[in-house]
Amino acid sequence: MLDDRFYYEPIINGHPKNDADISTDILGTTLKTPIWISSMTGGTELAKTINTNLAKACREYGMGMGLGSCRALLESDERIQDFNMRPLMGDQPLYANLGIAQIGELFSADKGHLILELVKKLEVDGLIIHINPLQEWLQPEGDIYHESPLDLIKRTIDLDQNLKIIVKEVGQGMGPKSLKALYELPIQAVDFAAGGGTNFAKLELHRISDDQKERYTGLTQIGHSAIEMVHMANSIFESTADILCHETIISGGVTDYLDGYYLTQKLAKKAIYGQASAFLKHATEDYEKLQSHVESQIRGLQVAHQLLTIR
Repeated sequence: MLDDRFYYEPIINGHPKNDADISTDILGTTLKTPIWISSMTGGTELAKTINTNLAKACREYGMGMGLGSCRALLESDERIQDFNMRPLMGDQPLYANLGIAQIGELFSADKGHLILELVKKLEVDGLIIHINPLQEWLQPEGDIYHESPLDLIKRTIDLDQNLKIIVKEVGQGMGPKSLKALYELPIQAVDFAAGGGTNFAKLELHRISDDQKERYTGLTQIGHSAIEMVHMANSIFESTADILCHETIISGGVTDYLDGYYLTQKLAKKAIYGQASAFLKHATEDYEKLQSHVESQIRGLQVAHQLLTIR
C-alpha cells in the first residue's frame, strides 16, 4: 500500500548532501538533529549504561534528552551517577523528570524547594512533569492524587519563573481541553506522548486480578493518536489568542523518521519528534549500534526534506 501522507517530488531537488541541514531552533537552542530521546530507565539496573550511551549520542549528533524518573534522587544521592549526564551531554538540552504524584506529595509536605534543588543538582535545563492517571489508577500500589494536575503544574511554575517545564502524558495522549490548558501556560513545551507507543495502562492489566482485568480493559483503549493531537493543536493555535507555549515534542507511536517528518511538518508551530523504545533497544548494546540507528534516522530525514512534501 502506498503511503498517502506525502507527495513524492523527484524533479525539484537532487539527493541530499551528507551534511544537509535538518536543524531546528527549539528549546532555547538549535538542535542539529530534530529528535528528542524520551524519558526512560528511571529504575533499571542498566540505567547508567543506557543514559551514558544516549547522552554521548545527543552530544555527537545534536539531539536532546529527557531523563527517566528522578524520584529516587529526592530521597538520596545514592544513584546520582545514573542520572548525572551533563558532562557527557555538553550543551545539548537535558531535562530531569518527575511524576505529578511526586510533585503533589512534595507540595503537601511543604518541600517544593526540592524540585529546584533536583534541577540544580543535575545541572539540567529544566523539568519534565509526566502525568499518567490511568496507569496510576490501575496499579495496585499506584500513587493516587486528587488535586488537579493543572493546579500542581501552576504551583511548580510559581516556584521559579525561570524554570523551564515540559509537560507530557504517558501512553494515552491528551484531549483538546487538556492541550488548550497547557498551551496557555508559560511552559517550554508540550510532549504529546500520544497513544500508539507503549501503553502503560495496558501493561498494568497484567498485574491485577482476572476479575478486575475484565472490568477495566476498556480503559486501556482510551486515548488519542499523534495525528489526532496534531489536528487538535492546530485548531487551538488558530482559535486561541492566549497561547504562551509555542513548542511541541511529538512522541507516542512515532516508529521512524517518516512518521516524525510528517507529524512535525503537519503541526503549525515548532516541533521535534521523540522516541523511547527505539533508542532503548540500541542503547543497551555497543555504542556503535546506537550510532548506526541515529545515522539512519538522519539520512532518512535528509531524504524526506529533499524529496517529500506533506499532503
